Amino acid sequence: IMKKILILMFFCSSAIAQIQVTQFNAGWNAANEVDWVGKLTDCKTISYVDISTQAKLATKHKIAVIPTIIIFKDDEEVARFQADLSFKMVATKEEVQEEIDNILMSDF
Repeated sequence: IMKKILILMFFCSSAIAQIQVTQFNAGWNAANEVDWVGKLTDCKTISYVDISTQAKLATKHKIAVIPTIIIFKDDEEVARFQADLSFKMVATKEEVQEEIDNILMSDF
């Protein structure tokens, strides 16, 4: 039974290592920064991209409105959450975390 637990722990940790979350925003929109992104769990990395200084990344990921949160698995986009027209994030921390959890569970 211990061997099965260790195998399960390995698969869980390798699945977690594949999830990355990136918040795209800009310095001029700092008032609408999504401060709870850093509190998401089960992610390998959580990063921030300022599209005013990293325009190539904004173009690459087709950022149309900020803030935008993108969840990547194995460097491929699997989910996207965007702000409304007033530049405020519509999604809640719980909704984004639920999406991360669903992505992880889909591996099992």
